[in-house]
Parts: sequence; C-alpha cells; structure tokens
Amino acid sequence: MRHTCFVLCSLLIASNSHGQLIDLIPMDHTTDMPAPAADTVKQPATANAQMQLVLAELAALGGKPTETLSAQEAREQPTPADAVKAVLARQGKSTAAEAVGKVEDRTFTGPGGEVPIRTYTPKGEGPFPVVLYIHGGGWVIADLDVYDSSPRALCNAASAIIFSTHYRQAPEHPYPAAHEDTYAAYKWVIANAASMNGDPKRIALVGESAGGNMAANICLRAKNDHIAMPVHQVLIYPVTNDQPGTPSMIENVKAKPLSTPMLAWFFKHAVPDPTAVDLSQLTILQQDVKGVPSATLIFAQIDPLRSEGEAFAEHLRAAGVTVNAKLYDGVAHEFFGMGAVVDKAKEAVAFAADGLKSSFQQ
Repeated sequence: MRHTCFVLCSLLIASNSHGQLIDLIPMDHTTDMPAPAADTVKQPATANAQMQLVLAELAALGGKPTETLSAQEAREQPTPADAVKAVLARQGKSTAAEAVGKVEDRTFTGPGGEVPIRTYTPKGEGPFPVVLYIHGGGWVIADLDVYDSSPRALCNAASAIIFSTHYRQAPEHPYPAAHEDTYAAYKWVIANAASMNGDPKRIALVGESAGGNMAANICLRAKNDHIAMPVHQVLIYPVTNDQPGTPSMIENVKAKPLSTPMLAWFFKHAVPDPTAVDLSQLTILQQDVKGVPSATLIFAQIDPLRSEGEAFAEHLRAAGVTVNAKLYDGVAHEFFGMGAVVDKAKEAVAFAADGLKSSFQQ
C-alpha cells in the first residue's frame, strides 16, 4: 500500500500568479495506477437549477476556501445546511426542521470518553427498525446539528429510529479515532436499541461521505469480529480508497461544496503521518468485502468522490454482495440532506428508504 502517496501528496495542481487553481494535472506517481486517459475524463457538469440556488446562497454567505483554513476556522464556516435555510428564507418558506415523532440527545461511552448521539423516533407504535447514521465532514468538521436534516428525513421515510452518532475529530484526534468511536456506537446501539423501542434484530447503517466509509467499515469489522451484522448498509458518496487522480477528482477539481483540494486538506488533518498507521479502514476498496450486508449506494454527479464510490459498488458486486446504486445528475456532494429545496434529494432519500425497508422485512 502506498502510504506515502495517499490523496494529499499526489494531487498536482497548477496555479496562476494570484494563487488561483487553474488545472489539475492528471499524473499519478504510484507505479500501479496510471493517470486516467484523457478521453475518460469529462468536463465539469453543470448543477441543475435547484442545486445552483443552494450553491449561490452558500457563496453569498462568504465562506473562505476550506483548504486555506485551520481546522477550527473551517468548523466555523457557513455550511450547506445554512445555504438551504437561506434559500428557504428567500423563497418565503419556513426554515423549521422536518418534524418527527421525538428527538432526544444522549451520550455513550466510547474508547476516548463520552460521545454525543441523537435519536430520532418516528410517530406510531414500535418496536421500530433501527438505523445507525454517521455524518460526514472529512473526519474534521461538522456535527449532529449540521447533519440534522438527513436523519430526520430517513426517520420518516423508513419509519425507523435513527441513532445519529458523533465521533472524535481530527486533528485533535487523528485516524482511526473516529472509526473506533463509530464502531463503539454500533455495539452500543445493539445493546440499547430494545430499551428505546427499537428492534435490535433489524439494525442498518447509513453514512454520508466520510460517514459512508465508517459505515462500510463497521460491516467489515462486525464480520471479522463475529458479532451481529447489520441487515443493510446505505453508503452516500463514500470515501473508499487512497488513490489520487480519479476521473471525478480531475473533473471536479473546482467543484463546490467539495473540491479536490479539499480532499487533500481533510486527509492531511485526519492522517498526519500515513506511514505510521494501517490505512486499511480508509481503503475499503482494497479490502475483502465478501459476506458483508446488501448495500444501497448513492452518488452525486458533481463530486470528486464519485469515481471511487462507483468503483466500490462494483467491488461489492464482484464479491457477491447485492447492490443497488444510483447516480444523481446535476447535483453536488452534500445534496442528500437538501430535500427541502432540491427534489433529487427527496428522490435519493426515498431510494435509500426503499433499501432499508426491504432489508427490514427480510
């Protein structure tokens, strides 16, 4: 494994005299992965009208490029969730969160101390099926409030209790601290779901971006540790590998809200010394996935992570795993939680819920 390459040290970006990004040179200094051929790299896609409204509001909020900031500064920047609220306000619509039956904040004891976890319970009588939801943020930024809309939407669409877990973040707690916390969250949910009107025999996983990577890892670890397996996994534009220079990274070098240079920034903070750790939990595309649960995978067209997510879907299929995957055109990374203003987010939530409900009935 090329620990010294990873994404952060192989993205070659040309700059003009003002330091502005102007191109990504499709070169890979590893010996076993040539740069993609020019005819495999498409021009950047155009966001659809609804996505453009969100991106325009995000730009108007005045955030600075994440890759130029410290971790603490990045955590204080406007978020896509803020942009969605700005769109709603401009349209004269309510910015209130989607209502569910009940929301409760708790903590559980993880390997490094107390970890926040929030439960979203649907209306009706249980016991309900259960989902452990893991938010994104590149292992560095975001929290349960930033990623509040996705678990609310899933709670209603799948009629399930959603346990949305936080985790220790880098650089204060570098990799694999977040992976250890989310695995602990899974075991905690197994042990405690029944006491909260959940069915511990019907537990699924959902993760967005870095959270998708951690959700997939929980499946692998549960298999290897011979503990109860999830019944399904929903991976939303997940991180799956350490290979630079994929077609979608080249295509979306300047994409918003996630650009290719931001990937390098996230990994630099999450993995300060790639030579000192085992990166297998990050490189799930290189792992043996035979025997993991069925999977729903969701991709955004305007996303530097798209190629490795699509490759992981094929990797799962090749191992005999049942996979339903869908690419949503005209939308960007982070679109999944934007159902209040982006119709394709509603479609993606419904697609995810279909996979969850089908697995809960088996």
